[in-house]
Parts: sequence; C-alpha cells; structure tokens
Amino acid sequence: MLYLNKISIIVITILFFTGCSVVKNLPYYPGTSDFKTNKVNNSSSMQKATMRPYTINGKTYYPTVVEVGDTASGIASWYGPNFHGKKTSNGESYNMNAMTAAHKTLPMNTMVKVSNLKNGKSTVVRINDRGPFVAGRIIDLSKAAANDISMIAAGTAPVRLEVLGFYGKIETPSNKSATTHTYSGGNFMVQIGAFRKRDGANTYKTQYDKTSGYRTAVRNYILEGEPIYRVFLTGFRSEDEARDFIGTSKFKGAFIVRDN
Repeated sequence: MLYLNKISIIVITILFFTGCSVVKNLPYYPGTSDFKTNKVNNSSSMQKATMRPYTINGKTYYPTVVEVGDTASGIASWYGPNFHGKKTSNGESYNMNAMTAAHKTLPMNTMVKVSNLKNGKSTVVRINDRGPFVAGRIIDLSKAAANDISMIAAGTAPVRLEVLGFYGKIETPSNKSATTHTYSGGNFMVQIGAFRKRDGANTYKTQYDKTSGYRTAVRNYILEGEPIYRVFLTGFRSEDEARDFIGTSKFKGAFIVRDN
C-alpha cells in the first residue's frame, strides 16, 4: 500500500499512543506458532524506514512506539485480492491468506489481538503494512484474519485492539520491563503525544494540562537507545471512561494505557 524510505532520526507526535502498562497472565492464542522471527524482516533499517512520518491525501501520520497491553477501539476493514502479491510497507509481498494487517502508526511486526465487538470472536495478527486510509477506520485485516472473526460479508466491524508483542513474537510479563506508576484518581491514562525532545513534551504537557479536568504527565521511553518523551492525560477511573473521553475529543484512535 505504501513503501517508506530510510531515516536516521524520527520525530514522533500525536496519533497512536503508548504507555507503561504491565500485562498479567497472557493467554495462549491458537495459530500464533506461525509467527516466527526468522520469517519476518526485523532489521534496524526496516524499522527506522517505516517509523518515518508520512503524508497521504494531505494528512500526515506519525508512527510511534507502543507497549504490551495498550488498547484501542475503532472500525476494522479488510483487504484481499486487489492487493494480493503487492509490496507491503515493510517490503514483504502481501498474502491475503496470512495472519497480517495494516495499521497507520503501529511499528512493523507488532503483534495485535483483534476482537470483534459484535460477535466476541478474536484473532491475532502481525502488522506488516500501512493503512487503512479511510476516515474512522483503525485497522485493515488480511482476508484470513477477517474470516477468523467473521467479518468478510459485512466488510467492516467494530473492534478492540490489544498489543501483545513485537518483532513477530507474543511477549510474556517476564519478557517486558516496565515502571509502575500510581496516579491519584484513576488507573488508566491516554497518551496524547510523544516527542524526541523533552522541551517539546513539556510544552505539550502545559498546553493540554487539565483538559476535561485531567492532568498531564510526561514519561520517557527508550527506543533503540534514544529517549522518547511521552505526554499522558492521567486520572481515568476506568477503561470505559478513557474510551468515552477519546470518542469526544480530538485524540480519536488513541491507545488507552493501564497504569498498574
């Protein structure tokens, strides 16, 4: 759908969002044995190339990091025969029969659980492409993945996404290090921005502090040895409260972060 060039430095701003959640007792998902690191391109050059901001139809998208346990909700669609065999954003050939998906901002080879909110069915996909570039849609599934959650006929479905891992592997709590924070008034956060420079994060923090009564906080994350400063709105008492806020705010499509 889109192939991106190499870069050496990325500047990450608003769109898809990250956090510092800790996931406990990750379940086993049938079929995930197909996701092996030796079958996917995890090169540093590919990761850097596909984390570059890009513009489609006049709108700029800013790929960013996420962490295991981050969630988001929206509308899923699927793509099949018209793209089968064509190059994906990470250089692979698209296979509509593989368990993959396109996402506008998630890092390539991120593992995502996709749950169909209409029928309760779920599947696991690996991100290997960019899209869908249609307003209101959050992820574009392969035909196989769409069939897994029974949305072929309908074409679209409301879904919930949950990040399970990276580099084509599902992570467990022992694979992931995280810092635990406690915020008074709630256990969930919404990331509203991420920056390479602390000054940019601090400016954003000040600009959006007390938005709808929520306080901002800046936390740092290390990506390939370089810091990223993330700006959160904190104090959400439940995932539903955070989701309701996102739905009525300018931060639509944001990932919700559990603050354990």
